[in-house]
Amino acid sequence: MEFYQDPSFFMTLGVALVPAIVLGLLERRIRLYGLVVSAVFLGFLFMGSWAQLALAVGYMLATYACTRLVLARTDSDGAGTVKAPAPVALRLLALVVCLLPLVTYKVTVAAGNGLLGFVGISYITFRATQVLLEVTDGLIGRLPFVDYLYFLAFFPTFTSGPIDRSRRFFADVERRLPRWEYVDRLGRGALMFALGLVMQMVLAAIFKKYDTPAALDLSRPLGQQLVDAVRVSYAYAAYLYFDFAGYSLMAQGVGLALGVDVPRNFNLPFVSCSLQEFWDRWNITLSHWLRDFVFMRLERTMARHRKPKSRDVRASVGLIANMLLMGFWHGVTPAYITYGLYHGVLLAVEQHVHRHWKFWRKHKGTAPVRFVSWFVTLQVVVLGLSIFSGQLFTFFGGIHG
Repeated sequence: MEFYQDPSFFMTLGVALVPAIVLGLLERRIRLYGLVVSAVFLGFLFMGSWAQLALAVGYMLATYACTRLVLARTDSDGAGTVKAPAPVALRLLALVVCLLPLVTYKVTVAAGNGLLGFVGISYITFRATQVLLEVTDGLIGRLPFVDYLYFLAFFPTFTSGPIDRSRRFFADVERRLPRWEYVDRLGRGALMFALGLVMQMVLAAIFKKYDTPAALDLSRPLGQQLVDAVRVSYAYAAYLYFDFAGYSLMAQGVGLALGVDVPRNFNLPFVSCSLQEFWDRWNITLSHWLRDFVFMRLERTMARHRKPKSRDVRASVGLIANMLLMGFWHGVTPAYITYGLYHGVLLAVEQHVHRHWKFWRKHKGTAPVRFVSWFVTLQVVVLGLSIFSGQLFTFFGGIHG
């Protein structure tokens, strides 16, 4: 069963949500039922792929055991004050347990093997790593097994996000929602699900038909081929947006029916007037996760050691490293790595311009400058997505004629 694709998923989902809705209307917690139904859906997801199921379950158990060990050895108040951290070796071991399967899978899949991989490994890794880092930071003081398991196995977001945060998720599932609040969530969830279904099944399908990349043919007029390449680039950008944003909206809708307010993942990204704004609107939960747990930590480490000495250089290094990691997370391929490097370098350049160009600081709020900024940002974004999709490599890599 493929989530949000197969008719069997939608039919099973309709049946599975009825008890959740009843519990919500009776003002009962849906947590335990949500965990059971998540286990059932993961069983359907991995049906026939029992090795992957064993890897997924083993990963959850191993990361919980390591995180609990770190929690037991961390003296903190659970609100961000750490009196005595867990031993460095233990923290490193736990981090390796969280990251090693994903790293191994990404590296080996590029070589044609795909060792230690299972459906949803990318997103479950983010969730497990986030819990471990917040335990290390003293922000989590208790970690019940059921809550942890539910957080990692929550089926609406298991395969492709959005990436929720554990403390927000735990607070949601622990609450007894008043009937009026649950009805409000249920209504919003139904609208989100319907809109997401239309975006993914109708609009994404329409633009997918125009996503037909072709190699440059030197025997044909260059101008027409460039026009076709631009058309394909825009078609792919629209397809990817409607497909991914539609999926995310459906996941939000199902989450709300289960009493979980899954965070928003897209917010009109193509109206952005800068790359920084784009990443605050596109795949929001991924970009904000990387910002909080990679960029900010790297920035603090470099600032503490005063290497590099220049604040601008430190910011540029952090942005490039952050986006390059994002590229590797998608896959160890030239297209994904180039995509990450492309955005990292451009974000660093943009930040420098915004900080030091007097004309920008003086006129950035005016309509003409905002229009030009929007237009340039859109072209940069679409070009980046043509790198991400491999279209640019197809266009120039298969030159013939």
